[in-house]
Amino acid sequence: MPNIKSAKKRVLVIDKKTLRNRMIKSAIKTEIKKFNAAVAEGNKSAAQAQFTYCVKKLDQAAAKNVFHKNTVSRKKSQLATALAAMA
Repeated sequence: MPNIKSAKKRVLVIDKKTLRNRMIKSAIKTEIKKFNAAVAEGNKSAAQAQFTYCVKKLDQAAAKNVFHKNTVSRKKSQLATALAAMA
């Protein structure tokens, strides 16, 4: 545990940021699972709507540096490939 006041504050700030990042990652994983479920059911309209939402959330996470931009690009590509394979 740090002794210096500024170091103590950094620990608190890092805890808050870690919690925020964890919440965002969990929400994105949930949305991707919903997309995969729609693809598995063969529900194209639901999958398309979920795809749009997932891409939006992934881009927001990249903007906040929760995910690296290349990771987001890879995930979006995987989702697009799965959506295209439904046709």
